[in-house]
Amino acid sequence: QVQLVESGGGLVQPGGSLRLSCVASGSIFRTNAMGWYRQAPGKQRELVATITGGGTTNYADSVKGRFTISRDIAKKTVYLQMNSLKPDDTAVYYCNADVLLTTLRTTNYWGQGTQVTVSS
Repeated sequence: QVQLVESGGGLVQPGGSLRLSCVASGSIFRTNAMGWYRQAPGKQRELVATITGGGTTNYADSVKGRFTISRDIAKKTVYLQMNSLKPDDTAVYYCNADVLLTTLRTTNYWGQGTQVTVSS
């Protein structure tokens, strides 16, 4: 019913920048809260940043001041601008969204993930 497709991952040197995008498509009436999570090898998935429908943002302490989450409601897209990247930021980044479907049922969805590798 709903697909979340991430893009923008890749290999970057320490101190560099990347911008991730996530587009939601399908039987969507409205996207509510959206966010980014990440999972490094051997570690649990953790929250990176979230943004509500009203634009309120929340960040993990480890990325505050370096990452910025934003969204385009009309395009059903959420972005994650990542600056001053560190090797510890290496992980698979997943998009997450609370979606109000056209059936007026709210369901949570995950994207397939995009790899971000920070290495010299």
